[in-house]
Formats: sequence, structure tokens, C-alpha cells
Amino acid sequence: MTDLPPDLPRLRTLETWLALTLDRVRQQIAAAERREQERQRGEQARPPVPEWVIERGLNRDSPPVAVHVGGCHMAGKRWRGVPRDVALRALAEGVEPCSHCQPDSELGFLDG
Repeated sequence: MTDLPPDLPRLRTLETWLALTLDRVRQQIAAAERREQERQRGEQARPPVPEWVIERGLNRDSPPVAVHVGGCHMAGKRWRGVPRDVALRALAEGVEPCSHCQPDSELGFLDG
């Protein structure tokens, strides 16, 4: 026994439905491939994570709030990447080190 209808009109209807379904599946595959390519391009274009981060206060002119190791999730949204010497200088000038990532230990900074 077969699961397919025996007559030609219903077989043609089934063929049409399967062709339309296959087209939809192919469109979804193409869309998924485009999204994946876009994601990969975004990853390749993303700038590298800075080694050291200075977190700023609420406005542009406010003094630094904390020094973080690059990639620290406690840095908040107002930060900028800085080189090692700038991070060390900020710690020497009294900017607080993050208690989570402990940049002072990573930098070998000894207070006092």
C-alpha cells in the first residue's frame, strides 16, 4: 500500500504543494545563511577588547571613576580603552581599581 493518492489530479496537487514547500524551505535556508554570514562579518570587524579600561563618571568632564582590566563586565557603559601607562598613572593619581577584576594586581601596582 502506498500513502499517495492513486489519481493524477490529486498527485499534481500534491506535487504543487511539495514544490511550494520546498521553495519556502530554500528561502529560509538562504535567509539563515545570510544571517550567519552577517554575524561572522560582524565578529571579524569588531575591534579588539582593550587591555585596560578607565570608567568615566556621568558626564564627559567628570573625573575617572575606576580602572578595569579590559573586558571586565563591571565597567558599565561609560568607559574608554587606555594603554598600560595611562592605567598605571590613573591608579597612582588615586582612581579606584575595580574590586572585581583587580587591575592594580594585574598591573603590579603597589599603593604607597
